[in-house]
Amino acid sequence: MTVGGVSTGGGAVVALNAAEKQKAESQHAREAILHVYRGDAANGQEVEYRVPIEPGMVVLDAIHWIQAHQAPDLAVRWNCKAAKCGSCSAEVNGKPALMCKSRMEHFPAGVPIRVRPMKTFPIVKDLVTDVSWNYEVNKRIPGFTPKKDANWRWQQSDVDRVQEFRKCIECFLCQDVCHVLRTHELKHQFAGPRFLVRIAGLEMHPMDGVDRAQFLRDHAGIGLCNITKCCSEVCPESIHITDNAIIPLKERVVDRFYDPIAMVWRTITGKK
Repeated sequence: MTVGGVSTGGGAVVALNAAEKQKAESQHAREAILHVYRGDAANGQEVEYRVPIEPGMVVLDAIHWIQAHQAPDLAVRWNCKAAKCGSCSAEVNGKPALMCKSRMEHFPAGVPIRVRPMKTFPIVKDLVTDVSWNYEVNKRIPGFTPKKDANWRWQQSDVDRVQEFRKCIECFLCQDVCHVLRTHELKHQFAGPRFLVRIAGLEMHPMDGVDRAQFLRDHAGIGLCNITKCCSEVCPESIHITDNAIIPLKERVVDRFYDPIAMVWRTITGKK
């Protein structure tokens, strides 16, 4: 058959139908299934939502779409959407993560994405948890106190060492994943990795003159950490929490309280 000087046939129709089918399948595949926790600490369950996916979407985008189109009362904490405020912490498929850094394209198509609040902290509503305990811990840490007659000049290596710890955005994902807090619920004994990081930043500051070894042992509970490195694995700022903060602090506590040679030397010299 010839139309306008152009020959057509059944093959063209088949190709057109195949293209339309592929387009339809592609559109269908770009729908994600989210199972989102709804409720409070007393009562709650996962509710299924279907969300259309656009290029570059993250889990927080999907949560916002649900708020805008299906569940305006869905509670979620967020602020910057740039992985710098630490507000949108949750558990995505069982792993503590920032929702704004959890890209939808990284999840298998057609498999439900489970979004739940952080397990370690009390649920307020839906995905919002009460993290106020962390700020109470922070208040108890002896603050920065300059050494007497300190010379305010130091090496770049000292600056770099402390600067790593200042990258913390207080998302509290490390607190959430820590088994001492999450499983054993020892908040009354253990400060948690976030605040061991803060103490490390103070202890390793070349101008700081406070000895926090006894605080680490008696109040921060550093002995409870068994260095599984799970906190380092979930840190969105890639801080080497275990290797660069916790282990050096443990060494300081051991040197101060458990090294027999050092103990004898301090007894002889009268020094701490």
